[in-house]
Amino acid sequence: MSAADLARLQFAATTGIHWLFVILTMGLVPIVAIMHTRAAFTRDPATRAVRERMTRFWGQLYVINYAVGIVTGLVMEFQFGLSWSGLSKFAGNVFGAPLALETLIAFFAESTFLGMWIFGWGRLRRGVHVTLIWLVALTAYASGYWILIANGFMQHPVGYEVRDGAAYLTDFGALLTNSSALMALFHLSLGALTTGGCFVAGVSAWHYLRGTKETELFRPSLKLGLWVSTVASFFVVVVGEMQRPIIERTQPMKDAVLENSGVAEVQAQLVKEHGPGNYVPWQDTMRISMDVMTLIGNTVSTITFIALILLWKNRLMRWRWASWILVATIPFPFIASVGGWIVREVGRQPWIVYGELTVEDALSHVGKTSLLLSCILFIAIFVALAVTNWTLITKFALRGPDATQLGVSEPLPDDLPEGPAGSADEKQPVPAL
Repeated sequence: MSAADLARLQFAATTGIHWLFVILTMGLVPIVAIMHTRAAFTRDPATRAVRERMTRFWGQLYVINYAVGIVTGLVMEFQFGLSWSGLSKFAGNVFGAPLALETLIAFFAESTFLGMWIFGWGRLRRGVHVTLIWLVALTAYASGYWILIANGFMQHPVGYEVRDGAAYLTDFGALLTNSSALMALFHLSLGALTTGGCFVAGVSAWHYLRGTKETELFRPSLKLGLWVSTVASFFVVVVGEMQRPIIERTQPMKDAVLENSGVAEVQAQLVKEHGPGNYVPWQDTMRISMDVMTLIGNTVSTITFIALILLWKNRLMRWRWASWILVATIPFPFIASVGGWIVREVGRQPWIVYGELTVEDALSHVGKTSLLLSCILFIAIFVALAVTNWTLITKFALRGPDATQLGVSEPLPDDLPEGPAGSADEKQPVPAL
C-alpha cells in the first residue's frame, strides 16, 4: 500500500468507528429528553417514579456511549496535522473556524450541560434539570452541524477564493448555507433518530423476551422507540433521495457511478476541466454501499411500521418471533449509516476538496513506516474502545433498571438529618495516627 492508501485507511477506520458512537449519541439523547420531560411534568407520584426510572435507565446507556465516544473524537483533530497537512494549509482558513466551534460545543458546552444533568438528580428543580438534557440534545446537533459545514466545503466548496495556493473565506453566509452540508445534516439526523429508536425498541423487546416484570417501564419505552424509528426511517429514505439532484449538480462523477451510466462521458469532461487523471472512484464499493444503505433503510422502515401496528392489543409482546426481529434490527441502522458515509466520502475521490485539492496533494510528507505504525496503533485503540463501549452498554442494558446507577447517590454530609440536640448525627471519631 502507498503512503496515501495508509493515510486514507487510517482516517476511514478511525472516523468510521467514531461515527458509530456519534450516531447512537445523537439518536438517544432526544429520546432521553422526551422521557425526562414526561417524567418531570407527571403529577401522579407513582407514574412519575416509573418514568424517572425509565429516564435514568436509558440515560445511563446514553452516558456510557458518550463518555467512551468522546475519547475517539479527540483523535480526529490530530489526524489533519499528522497525515493531511496539505489540507490544513489549503483549507484551514475556511473550515478552521467550523472545526474549532465543533470542538468547543462538543467538548465544552455539551459535556458541561451533560455533567450538570448527571449530577443534578435530586439537587435541581425539575424544570432546570429537564432544560439541561434538552441543551445537551441541542448542542449535540449543533456539533453535528459545524462538522458538516467543514465536510460540506470539502464536498462542494463555496464562499471562498484561492490566493497563493490557499483558500480564503469570502462569504461566510454561503459557507453556513451550503446545500451539501444542510441536506446531509437533515439526512444523518434522521438516520441517528432511526438508530436510537431501533436501539430502544430492540432492548425493550429483549426484556419482554426474558419475561420482565417491568412492563410499566418497557412498554412505554418500546412504544416511543417504535414511533421515533418508524417516522425517522420513513423520512430518512425520502431525504436521501432529495440529495440526488445536489449530487448530480455538484459531483457528476459520483452521480454517474451510482446511476451506472455516463461514467466515460463524465471522465472525459473532468479531464478537459482539470487535466489528465483518473477521476473514477471505486465503483463497486460505492454501488454496494449504496445498495446496502437503501435496502436496510427500507427494511427498517417496514419492520418498525409493522411492529408499531402489532403493538396494538399487545400482539407484539405475545408473538416472540416479532420481538426477536426487533432485537435483530438493532445493528441495521449502524451498518446503513456506515454505507452512506462510504458513498459520501469515496464518491468524491480523487479530490479531498472537490475540484481544488487532490488526496495526493493533501498528504503530509510522512514516511510509510510512520504511517503504518500510527495506522495500526490508532485502529487498535479505536477497536478496543468500541469493544469496551458495547460490552458496557450490553452489560447494563441486560441487567435492567435495577442496575442503574445514574441519579442514585448517597446523601452529602450537609444533607444528613440532625440529631435531637441540633447537631449532626453522631459519627465515630477518626483515630489519630
